[in-house]
Amino acid sequence: MSIQLNEGVHLHVLPTKKYKTIRIMLKFRAPLNKHTITKRAMLANLLETNSKKYPTQTALRSALSTMYGASFGTAVTKKGNTHVLTFSLNLVNEKYLSKGDNVLQEGIDFLKEVIFSPNVEQGQFHEKTFKREKENLEDYYDSLFDDKQTYASLSLQELFFEDDNQKTPSVGSKEDLKEITSSSLYEYYQEILNRDKVDIYVMGDVSTGEIQSAFEQFNFAPRQLEETNSFYKEPAAKKIKSKTEYQDVIQAKFNLGYTTSVFYHDPSYYAAQVFNGLFGGFPHSKLFMNVREKESLAYYASSSMDTFRGMMTVQTGIDGQKVEQVREIIALQLKEMQSGNFTQEAVSQTKEMLKNQLFQSEDNSGSVIERIYAMQLARGNGNELSIDEWVRRIEKVTKEDIIEVANQVKLNATFFLTAEAK
Repeated sequence: MSIQLNEGVHLHVLPTKKYKTIRIMLKFRAPLNKHTITKRAMLANLLETNSKKYPTQTALRSALSTMYGASFGTAVTKKGNTHVLTFSLNLVNEKYLSKGDNVLQEGIDFLKEVIFSPNVEQGQFHEKTFKREKENLEDYYDSLFDDKQTYASLSLQELFFEDDNQKTPSVGSKEDLKEITSSSLYEYYQEILNRDKVDIYVMGDVSTGEIQSAFEQFNFAPRQLEETNSFYKEPAAKKIKSKTEYQDVIQAKFNLGYTTSVFYHDPSYYAAQVFNGLFGGFPHSKLFMNVREKESLAYYASSSMDTFRGMMTVQTGIDGQKVEQVREIIALQLKEMQSGNFTQEAVSQTKEMLKNQLFQSEDNSGSVIERIYAMQLARGNGNELSIDEWVRRIEKVTKEDIIEVANQVKLNATFFLTAEAK
Protein backbone atom coordinates (compact mmCIF):
# COMPACT_ATOMS: atom_id res chain seq x y z
CA MET A 1 0.00 0.00 0.00
CA SER A 2 1.38 3.40 -1.02
CA ILE A 3 0.53 6.50 1.04
CA GLN A 4 1.50 10.06 0.12
CA LEU A 5 2.82 11.73 3.28
CA ASN A 6 3.52 14.94 1.39
CA GLU A 7 4.20 16.01 -2.17
CA GLY A 8 7.18 13.94 -3.34
CA VAL A 9 7.22 11.80 -0.17
CA HIS A 10 5.61 8.35 -0.28
CA LEU A 11 5.28 5.63 2.34
CA HIS A 12 4.99 2.05 1.04
CA VAL A 13 3.73 -0.43 3.64
CA LEU A 14 4.24 -4.06 2.67
CA PRO A 15 2.53 -6.26 5.31
CA THR A 16 3.63 -9.91 5.35
CA LYS A 17 3.99 -12.67 7.94
CA LYS A 18 6.81 -14.30 5.97
CA TYR A 19 9.67 -12.73 7.95
CA LYS A 20 10.46 -12.61 11.66
CA THR A 21 12.06 -9.21 11.16
CA ILE A 22 10.82 -5.81 10.01
CA ARG A 23 12.81 -4.07 7.30
CA ILE A 24 12.67 -0.30 6.93
CA MET A 25 14.29 1.51 4.02
CA LEU A 26 14.30 5.24 3.26
CA LYS A 27 15.41 6.08 -0.27
CA PHE A 28 16.37 9.61 -1.30
CA ARG A 29 16.44 9.99 -5.08
CA ALA A 30 17.91 12.82 -7.17
CA PRO A 31 18.93 13.24 -10.81
CA LEU A 32 22.39 11.80 -11.41
CA ASN A 33 24.90 14.64 -11.34
CA LYS A 34 28.69 14.32 -11.36
CA HIS A 35 28.97 17.30 -9.01
CA THR A 36 26.86 15.70 -6.27
CA ILE A 37 27.67 11.96 -6.56
CA THR A 38 30.73 12.16 -4.27
CA LYS A 39 28.89 14.35 -1.76
CA ARG A 40 26.16 11.73 -1.49
CA ALA A 41 28.74 8.97 -1.03
CA MET A 42 30.43 10.98 1.70
CA LEU A 43 27.07 11.54 3.41
CA ALA A 44 26.38 7.79 3.35
CA ASN A 45 29.66 7.23 5.22
CA LEU A 46 29.12 10.09 7.65
CA LEU A 47 25.48 9.52 8.60
CA GLU A 48 26.10 5.83 9.28
CA THR A 49 28.67 6.75 11.92
CA ASN A 50 27.00 8.95 14.53
CA SER A 51 24.40 11.64 15.25
CA LYS A 52 23.72 14.41 17.77
CA LYS A 53 22.24 11.97 20.28
CA TYR A 54 24.80 9.26 19.49
CA PRO A 55 28.00 11.30 18.97
CA THR A 56 30.34 8.31 18.62
CA GLN A 57 30.26 5.06 16.67
CA THR A 58 30.24 3.21 19.99
CA ALA A 59 27.16 5.10 21.17
CA LEU A 60 25.33 4.49 17.91
CA ARG A 61 26.16 0.77 17.89
CA SER A 62 25.14 0.54 21.53
CA ALA A 63 21.73 1.98 20.63
CA LEU A 64 21.34 -0.71 17.97
CA SER A 65 22.33 -3.44 20.41
CA THR A 66 19.57 -2.38 22.82
CA MET A 67 17.13 -3.03 19.98
CA TYR A 68 18.09 -6.72 20.13
CA GLY A 69 20.94 -6.40 17.66
CA ALA A 70 19.20 -4.34 14.99
CA SER A 71 21.29 -3.78 11.86
CA PHE A 72 21.64 -0.36 10.28
CA GLY A 73 23.46 0.76 7.15
CA THR A 74 23.59 3.32 4.36
CA ALA A 75 24.45 2.99 0.68
CA VAL A 76 24.55 4.92 -2.58
CA THR A 77 23.54 3.40 -5.90
CA LYS A 78 23.16 4.53 -9.48
CA LYS A 79 20.06 3.62 -11.48
CA GLY A 80 20.38 5.03 -14.97
CA ASN A 81 19.78 8.77 -14.69
CA THR A 82 19.13 8.69 -10.93
CA HIS A 83 21.33 8.51 -7.84
CA VAL A 84 19.87 6.96 -4.70
CA LEU A 85 20.95 7.39 -1.07
CA THR A 86 19.51 4.62 1.12
CA PHE A 87 19.08 4.26 4.88
CA SER A 88 18.26 0.67 5.90
CA LEU A 89 17.24 -0.72 9.29
CA ASN A 90 16.40 -4.35 10.06
CA LEU A 91 14.64 -5.07 13.37
CA VAL A 92 13.44 -8.18 15.14
CA ASN A 93 9.65 -8.27 15.23
CA GLU A 94 8.70 -7.58 18.84
CA LYS A 95 5.86 -10.12 18.54
CA TYR A 96 8.52 -12.80 18.91
CA LEU A 97 9.95 -11.29 22.11
CA SER A 98 8.84 -12.31 25.57
CA LYS A 99 9.22 -8.79 26.95
CA GLY A 100 6.88 -5.92 26.13
CA ASP A 101 9.46 -3.82 24.30
CA ASN A 102 8.27 -1.56 21.46
CA VAL A 103 11.26 -2.25 19.22
CA LEU A 104 9.51 -0.99 16.08
CA GLN A 105 8.89 2.48 17.52
CA GLU A 106 12.42 2.55 18.93
CA GLY A 107 13.78 1.76 15.46
CA ILE A 108 11.70 4.46 13.79
CA ASP A 109 12.83 6.97 16.43
CA PHE A 110 16.43 5.93 15.79
CA LEU A 111 16.06 6.60 12.05
CA LYS A 112 14.44 9.96 12.73
CA GLU A 113 17.37 10.90 14.96
CA VAL A 114 20.04 9.83 12.48
CA ILE A 115 18.40 11.53 9.49
CA PHE A 116 17.13 14.78 11.04
CA SER A 117 19.61 15.33 13.86
CA PRO A 118 23.09 14.60 12.53
CA ASN A 119 26.22 15.44 14.50
CA VAL A 120 26.44 19.12 13.53
CA GLU A 121 28.19 22.07 15.18
CA GLN A 122 27.76 25.69 14.05
CA GLY A 123 26.35 24.85 10.63
CA GLN A 124 28.81 22.12 9.71
CA PHE A 125 29.33 18.44 10.38
CA HIS A 126 31.41 17.57 13.43
CA GLU A 127 34.92 18.29 12.16
CA LYS A 128 36.71 15.32 13.70
CA THR A 129 34.11 12.88 12.37
CA PHE A 130 34.14 14.56 8.97
CA LYS A 131 37.94 14.35 8.62
CA ARG A 132 37.99 10.70 9.68
CA GLU A 133 35.28 9.66 7.23
CA LYS A 134 36.86 11.69 4.45
CA GLU A 135 40.13 9.82 5.02
CA ASN A 136 38.23 6.52 5.07
CA LEU A 137 36.61 7.35 1.75
CA GLU A 138 39.98 8.30 0.27
CA ASP A 139 41.34 4.93 1.40
CA TYR A 140 38.35 3.24 -0.21
CA TYR A 141 39.04 4.96 -3.53
CA ASP A 142 42.65 3.78 -3.32
CA SER A 143 41.44 0.24 -2.69
CA LEU A 144 39.43 0.36 -5.92
CA PHE A 145 42.69 0.91 -7.80
CA ASP A 146 44.27 -2.04 -5.99
CA ASP A 147 41.37 -4.35 -6.95
CA LYS A 148 42.27 -4.73 -10.62
CA GLN A 149 38.97 -6.22 -11.77
CA THR A 150 37.05 -3.35 -10.18
CA TYR A 151 39.55 -0.91 -11.67
CA ALA A 152 39.09 -2.45 -15.13
CA SER A 153 35.30 -2.31 -14.77
CA LEU A 154 35.33 1.38 -13.81
CA SER A 155 37.82 2.16 -16.60
CA LEU A 156 35.56 0.47 -19.14
CA GLN A 157 32.61 2.51 -17.84
CA GLU A 158 34.60 5.73 -18.26
CA LEU A 159 35.49 4.73 -21.83
CA PHE A 160 32.04 3.43 -22.74
CA PHE A 161 29.92 6.45 -21.81
CA GLU A 162 30.03 9.90 -23.40
CA ASP A 163 28.13 11.54 -20.53
CA ASP A 164 30.30 12.67 -17.57
CA ASN A 165 27.54 11.78 -15.12
CA GLN A 166 27.56 8.19 -16.35
CA LYS A 167 31.35 7.99 -16.41
CA THR A 168 31.52 8.78 -12.69
CA PRO A 169 31.24 5.74 -10.34
CA SER A 170 28.19 5.58 -8.08
CA VAL A 171 30.55 6.07 -5.10
CA GLY A 172 32.10 9.22 -6.57
CA SER A 173 35.77 10.05 -7.10
CA LYS A 174 38.86 11.03 -5.12
CA GLU A 175 39.26 14.23 -7.19
CA ASP A 176 35.77 15.48 -6.33
CA LEU A 177 36.20 14.52 -2.66
CA LYS A 178 39.06 17.01 -2.26
CA GLU A 179 36.67 19.93 -2.82
CA ILE A 180 34.18 18.94 -0.12
CA THR A 181 34.23 20.67 3.27
CA SER A 182 32.20 19.89 6.39
CA SER A 183 30.15 23.07 5.89
CA SER A 184 29.54 22.61 2.13
CA LEU A 185 28.48 19.01 2.77
CA TYR A 186 26.01 20.00 5.49
CA GLU A 187 24.58 22.68 3.19
CA TYR A 188 24.07 20.07 0.48
CA TYR A 189 22.47 17.66 2.97
CA GLN A 190 19.80 20.27 3.66
CA GLU A 191 19.07 20.27 -0.07
CA ILE A 192 18.65 16.49 -0.02
CA LEU A 193 16.21 16.63 2.90
CA ASN A 194 14.14 19.32 1.19
CA ARG A 195 14.40 18.43 -2.50
CA ASP A 196 15.00 14.71 -3.04
CA LYS A 197 12.16 12.38 -3.92
CA VAL A 198 11.65 10.24 -0.81
CA ASP A 199 10.30 6.70 -0.72
CA ILE A 200 9.89 4.91 2.61
CA TYR A 201 9.41 1.12 2.62
CA VAL A 202 8.34 -0.94 5.61
CA MET A 203 8.08 -4.71 5.14
CA GLY A 204 7.04 -7.23 7.79
CA ASP A 205 4.18 -8.19 10.07
CA VAL A 206 3.03 -4.62 10.70
CA SER A 207 -0.12 -2.50 10.94
CA THR A 208 -0.45 0.03 8.11
CA GLY A 209 -2.15 2.57 10.37
CA GLU A 210 0.54 2.32 13.03
CA ILE A 211 3.31 2.73 10.46
CA GLN A 212 1.60 5.70 8.83
CA SER A 213 1.15 7.48 12.16
CA ALA A 214 4.80 6.94 13.04
CA PHE A 215 6.21 8.27 9.77
CA GLU A 216 3.86 11.25 9.65
CA GLN A 217 6.01 12.54 12.54
CA PHE A 218 9.03 12.82 10.23
CA ASN A 219 7.71 16.13 8.88
CA PHE A 220 9.18 15.99 5.40
CA ALA A 221 8.40 19.24 3.58
CA PRO A 222 6.63 19.10 0.20
CA ARG A 223 9.01 19.18 -2.73
CA GLN A 224 8.70 20.11 -6.39
CA LEU A 225 10.10 17.20 -8.35
CA GLU A 226 12.17 17.46 -11.47
CA GLU A 227 10.73 14.98 -13.95
CA THR A 228 13.49 12.68 -15.17
CA ASN A 229 13.53 9.47 -17.15
CA SER A 230 15.32 6.88 -15.02
CA PHE A 231 16.73 5.22 -18.13
CA TYR A 232 19.92 6.39 -19.82
CA LYS A 233 20.57 5.41 -23.42
CA GLU A 234 24.10 5.71 -24.78
CA PRO A 235 24.21 7.14 -28.34
CA ALA A 236 25.35 4.63 -30.95
CA ALA A 237 29.13 4.71 -31.31
CA LYS A 238 30.56 5.56 -34.74
CA LYS A 239 33.43 3.18 -34.04
CA ILE A 240 34.50 0.82 -31.29
CA LYS A 241 36.48 2.60 -28.56
CA SER A 242 39.51 0.66 -27.27
CA LYS A 243 42.07 1.39 -24.60
CA THR A 244 45.07 -0.56 -23.31
CA GLU A 245 46.71 0.26 -19.99
CA TYR A 246 49.90 -1.20 -18.56
CA GLN A 247 50.35 -1.94 -14.87
CA ASP A 248 52.25 -4.45 -12.79
CA VAL A 249 49.59 -7.19 -12.92
CA ILE A 250 49.98 -10.96 -12.94
CA GLN A 251 46.56 -11.63 -14.47
CA ALA A 252 45.46 -9.39 -17.34
CA LYS A 253 41.89 -8.04 -17.47
CA PHE A 254 40.03 -7.74 -20.76
CA ASN A 255 36.57 -6.19 -20.44
CA LEU A 256 34.10 -5.48 -23.22
CA GLY A 257 31.07 -3.15 -23.18
CA TYR A 258 28.07 -3.58 -25.49
CA THR A 259 24.94 -1.52 -26.13
CA THR A 260 21.76 -3.63 -25.97
CA SER A 261 18.68 -1.38 -26.38
CA VAL A 262 17.14 -3.49 -23.58
CA PHE A 263 15.78 -1.71 -20.52
CA TYR A 264 14.30 -2.83 -17.21
CA HIS A 265 10.96 -4.53 -17.73
CA ASP A 266 10.41 -3.44 -21.29
CA PRO A 267 8.94 -6.17 -23.56
CA SER A 268 12.36 -7.68 -24.36
CA TYR A 269 13.65 -7.63 -20.76
CA TYR A 270 12.83 -11.25 -19.94
CA ALA A 271 14.31 -12.56 -23.18
CA ALA A 272 17.44 -10.52 -22.38
CA GLN A 273 17.74 -12.23 -19.00
CA VAL A 274 17.64 -15.63 -20.68
CA PHE A 275 20.09 -14.46 -23.36
CA ASN A 276 22.55 -13.21 -20.74
CA GLY A 277 22.31 -16.46 -18.79
CA LEU A 278 23.06 -18.45 -21.95
CA PHE A 279 25.83 -16.13 -23.14
CA GLY A 280 27.84 -15.55 -19.96
CA GLY A 281 25.68 -15.33 -16.85
CA PHE A 282 25.81 -18.92 -15.60
CA PRO A 283 28.35 -21.80 -15.38
CA HIS A 284 26.74 -23.56 -18.36
CA SER A 285 27.00 -20.41 -20.54
CA LYS A 286 28.93 -20.15 -23.78
CA LEU A 287 31.57 -17.84 -22.34
CA PHE A 288 32.23 -20.06 -19.35
CA MET A 289 32.22 -23.34 -21.28
CA ASN A 290 34.12 -22.22 -24.38
CA VAL A 291 36.42 -19.37 -23.33
CA ARG A 292 37.28 -20.74 -19.89
CA GLU A 293 36.73 -24.51 -19.91
CA LYS A 294 37.17 -25.74 -23.48
CA GLU A 295 39.88 -23.37 -24.78
CA SER A 296 41.45 -22.55 -21.38
CA LEU A 297 41.88 -18.95 -22.52
CA ALA A 298 40.57 -17.30 -19.35
CA TYR A 299 40.72 -17.72 -15.59
CA TYR A 300 37.16 -16.44 -15.61
CA ALA A 301 34.73 -15.11 -18.21
CA SER A 302 31.22 -13.84 -17.54
CA SER A 303 28.62 -11.33 -18.70
CA SER A 304 26.16 -9.08 -16.89
CA MET A 305 23.49 -6.57 -17.92
CA ASP A 306 22.73 -3.06 -16.69
CA THR A 307 19.14 -2.60 -17.84
CA PHE A 308 18.84 0.97 -16.58
CA ARG A 309 21.57 1.99 -19.03
CA GLY A 310 21.08 -0.50 -21.87
CA MET A 311 24.56 -1.98 -21.36
CA MET A 312 26.04 -5.45 -21.27
CA THR A 313 29.53 -6.05 -19.87
CA VAL A 314 31.82 -9.03 -20.42
CA GLN A 315 34.57 -9.47 -17.81
CA THR A 316 37.55 -11.75 -18.25
CA GLY A 317 40.78 -12.51 -16.43
CA ILE A 318 43.33 -13.80 -18.95
CA ASP A 319 46.92 -14.38 -19.94
CA GLY A 320 47.80 -11.04 -21.53
CA GLN A 321 49.53 -12.77 -24.46
CA LYS A 322 46.23 -14.38 -25.51
CA VAL A 323 44.05 -11.27 -25.76
CA GLU A 324 43.44 -11.55 -29.51
CA GLN A 325 42.37 -15.19 -29.18
CA VAL A 326 40.03 -14.21 -26.36
CA ARG A 327 38.61 -11.32 -28.40
CA GLU A 328 37.91 -13.63 -31.34
CA ILE A 329 36.29 -16.39 -29.34
CA ILE A 330 34.02 -13.97 -27.45
CA ALA A 331 32.90 -12.50 -30.78
CA LEU A 332 32.27 -16.03 -32.04
CA GLN A 333 30.08 -16.88 -29.03
CA LEU A 334 27.96 -13.79 -29.68
CA LYS A 335 27.58 -14.78 -33.36
CA GLU A 336 26.52 -18.25 -32.23
CA MET A 337 23.79 -16.67 -30.08
CA GLN A 338 22.73 -14.39 -32.94
CA SER A 339 22.47 -17.41 -35.23
CA GLY A 340 20.43 -19.44 -32.75
CA ASN A 341 23.16 -21.99 -32.18
CA PHE A 342 22.08 -23.02 -28.69
CA THR A 343 19.98 -25.93 -27.45
CA GLN A 344 16.50 -25.97 -25.98
CA GLU A 345 17.99 -27.90 -23.06
CA ALA A 346 20.31 -24.95 -22.33
CA VAL A 347 17.37 -22.54 -22.57
CA SER A 348 15.34 -24.62 -20.10
CA GLN A 349 18.29 -24.85 -17.71
CA THR A 350 18.78 -21.07 -17.87
CA LYS A 351 15.10 -20.40 -17.18
CA GLU A 352 15.20 -22.69 -14.14
CA MET A 353 18.28 -20.94 -12.78
CA LEU A 354 16.69 -17.52 -13.29
CA LYS A 355 13.56 -18.66 -11.46
CA ASN A 356 15.64 -20.11 -8.63
CA GLN A 357 17.46 -16.79 -8.26
CA LEU A 358 14.11 -15.06 -8.06
CA PHE A 359 12.71 -17.45 -5.45
CA GLN A 360 15.90 -17.21 -3.36
CA SER A 361 15.70 -13.42 -3.40
CA GLU A 362 12.25 -13.71 -1.80
CA ASP A 363 13.96 -14.96 1.38
CA ASN A 364 15.55 -11.54 1.88
CA SER A 365 13.16 -8.66 2.54
CA GLY A 366 15.82 -6.14 1.49
CA SER A 367 16.09 -7.77 -1.95
CA VAL A 368 12.32 -7.72 -2.33
CA ILE A 369 12.18 -4.00 -1.54
CA GLU A 370 15.02 -3.28 -3.99
CA ARG A 371 13.12 -5.10 -6.72
CA ILE A 372 9.90 -3.20 -5.98
CA TYR A 373 11.79 0.10 -5.97
CA ALA A 374 13.47 -0.66 -9.30
CA MET A 375 10.06 -1.46 -10.76
CA GLN A 376 8.70 1.86 -9.51
CA LEU A 377 11.64 3.73 -11.03
CA ALA A 378 10.97 2.01 -14.32
CA ARG A 379 7.20 2.13 -14.41
CA GLY A 380 5.96 4.58 -11.78
CA ASN A 381 4.17 3.93 -8.48
CA GLY A 382 1.49 1.26 -8.28
CA ASN A 383 2.97 -1.03 -10.92
CA GLU A 384 4.41 -3.89 -8.91
CA LEU A 385 4.82 -7.26 -10.58
CA SER A 386 4.05 -10.47 -8.70
CA ILE A 387 6.58 -13.31 -8.58
CA ASP A 388 4.09 -15.55 -10.40
CA GLU A 389 3.79 -13.04 -13.25
CA TRP A 390 7.57 -12.61 -13.39
CA VAL A 391 8.01 -16.40 -13.67
CA ARG A 392 5.30 -16.59 -16.31
CA ARG A 393 7.10 -14.02 -18.45
CA ILE A 394 10.40 -15.90 -18.17
CA GLU A 395 8.70 -19.15 -19.16
CA LYS A 396 7.10 -17.48 -22.20
CA VAL A 397 10.49 -16.52 -23.73
CA THR A 398 11.06 -18.31 -27.04
CA LYS A 399 14.21 -19.09 -28.99
CA GLU A 400 13.22 -16.42 -31.50
CA ASP A 401 12.93 -13.86 -28.69
CA ILE A 402 16.47 -14.70 -27.53
CA ILE A 403 17.88 -14.44 -31.06
CA GLU A 404 16.18 -11.05 -31.50
CA VAL A 405 17.84 -9.73 -28.33
CA ALA A 406 21.22 -11.17 -29.33
CA ASN A 407 21.09 -9.27 -32.60
CA GLN A 408 20.58 -5.97 -30.75
CA VAL A 409 23.87 -6.43 -28.87
CA LYS A 410 26.61 -4.24 -30.38
CA LEU A 411 30.20 -3.90 -29.21
CA ASN A 412 30.90 -0.33 -28.10
CA ALA A 413 34.19 -0.36 -26.13
CA THR A 414 36.99 -2.59 -24.84
CA PHE A 415 39.45 -2.03 -22.00
CA PHE A 416 42.60 -4.13 -21.66
CA LEU A 417 44.72 -4.00 -18.50
CA THR A 418 47.98 -5.90 -18.80
CA ALA A 419 51.64 -6.01 -17.83
CA GLU A 420 54.24 -4.66 -20.22
CA ALA A 421 55.97 -7.35 -22.26
CA LYS A 422 59.45 -8.12 -20.95
